[in-house]
Amino acid sequence: MRVVPPWALLSAGAAPVFLVGGWLLGAARQPGGFDQVSGTISALAAVGAADRWIMTLGLVGLGLCHCVTAAGLRPLAVGARALLALGGVATLAVAAFPLPAAGGSAPHGLAAAVAFGALALWPVLAPAGDWPRAGRPRRDAVGSAGGDRPAPDGPARGRAAWAALAVGLLVPVAWFAVELATGGDRVGLAERVAAGAEALCPLLVAGWLARR
Repeated sequence: MRVVPPWALLSAGAAPVFLVGGWLLGAARQPGGFDQVSGTISALAAVGAADRWIMTLGLVGLGLCHCVTAAGLRPLAVGARALLALGGVATLAVAAFPLPAAGGSAPHGLAAAVAFGALALWPVLAPAGDWPRAGRPRRDAVGSAGGDRPAPDGPARGRAAWAALAVGLLVPVAWFAVELATGGDRVGLAERVAAGAEALCPLLVAGWLARR
């Protein structure tokens, strides 16, 4: 039985396509070129940017994909799926509240912070109450009537793996936050690494669950 429906795999696979395709095509349409190391993704969808609809469409597609994927990751805990969906909704808000031609935008910044945070932390909540359902079988002492029991370290190892995945997403997000706060010249690169990792994560999880 497939625990992850095909449409969830499709949406998970489309998410990074919308994101990366949006920033590549959007950058190519900017007059005089666009430095993707120092220029942010939001700048490509900002008011006044050339063909800003390209990156806006990329963000909308990305947000919708996260929401659809969250609905299809049925083996995971509801909290994780809700947090992934929240990240998708916040991504839609990022597109709905673009940066102005000059200066910043509080709604845009808040939406981006919620999106990056939710999309980095959702794996922590992924293990359901019975996840994994069984660890490695372990034979009781000879002569006991207990039969096989799951190894007690199975669930613990599972939770540690999900936590490690979240840490792996938080590291580039922290790098992006530092670059943004300090006005670093690699803020665009840091944002792309963080956003790209968060866009790929649901695909990796969905593919792993489908194989199980």
